[in-house]
Amino acid sequence: MLEIDGSHGEGGGAILRTSVALSALTGISCTITNIRANRPTPGLKAQHLMGLNAAADMCHAKTKGFRMGSTTVEFIPGEILGGEYTIEVGTAGSVTLVLQVLVPICLHASNTVTVTVTGGTDVKWSPTVSYFQKVFISLLKKMNVDISFRVEKYGFYPKGGGRVKAVIYPWKERIPLHLTEKGSVEKIEVDSIASVSLRKPRVAERQVEAFKKVFSGYSGAGNPLYVDTLNPGSSFCAVAYCEHSIVGADSLGERGKPAEKVGKEAAVALKREINSNGALDTHMVDQIIPYLALVGGEVSTSLMSEHAKTNIWVCQQFLDTKISVSDNMIKAVPK
Repeated sequence: MLEIDGSHGEGGGAILRTSVALSALTGISCTITNIRANRPTPGLKAQHLMGLNAAADMCHAKTKGFRMGSTTVEFIPGEILGGEYTIEVGTAGSVTLVLQVLVPICLHASNTVTVTVTGGTDVKWSPTVSYFQKVFISLLKKMNVDISFRVEKYGFYPKGGGRVKAVIYPWKERIPLHLTEKGSVEKIEVDSIASVSLRKPRVAERQVEAFKKVFSGYSGAGNPLYVDTLNPGSSFCAVAYCEHSIVGADSLGERGKPAEKVGKEAAVALKREINSNGALDTHMVDQIIPYLALVGGEVSTSLMSEHAKTNIWVCQQFLDTKISVSDNMIKAVPK
């Protein structure tokens, strides 16, 4: 039984997600202690618990400690099976964080997996669904990962109610990722989403207009989209498609925050990523590390975050892959 210290490094939920995913696909049982020890409210929250339960279902795992607020869990995996799964996170728990733990497991299932997740699609401390689809899934395609993804309903904090559907196919021919330069920017796309109740004040359009003030060369319409949601909210995602890579940035609206600030935040963040030496943006690099650890490759990042360093540490507990870090470069060589 491998013991993982959940307080290591940045001490957040990523340790839990990566550990359970790697446990499931390697067959190595694990105990995770001090879960989210470095957070104001330690222990499992709804989105963590739902992700764990779904992971356990997919591989018929034996578990202990799977309850709200738990700081220690035990996970003993079995065989990973495909099929259809429905996961209700509840309120505005992040659907993309749930998918982060499930996607690596689903890729190693015996057949195709269809996952429907309800909760928050665009909420704090997690990738928006636009980022998940346009950056995360697109970059995984370079490793021959095949995922079909659809947003069926958007959901913002606090009520959530969003719904996404992902079809994940077995990862048969795995390709290492070599992405050390992003190259020149070929096009930029933005998704500006807002609840229908915010149509009159033109929130989605104003987010785009603020983005354009920072990116004077951007002339697109910005895809302003108004959607039915359980409570008002907005989000903005900007993606730069480059010669070799894709980088993105997103921002969320909230009560009292002007729409102009939402668009400007994403624009400033994207410009910083484009001007950096990294092929991957700072949020993508920690998400790609488990896949690098599994099949190898070399990537560069705009910033070596604590999340990335922690994820490297977790991967090295389960896998024999040699992962080396030099400045903003990460190299993974499976044994």
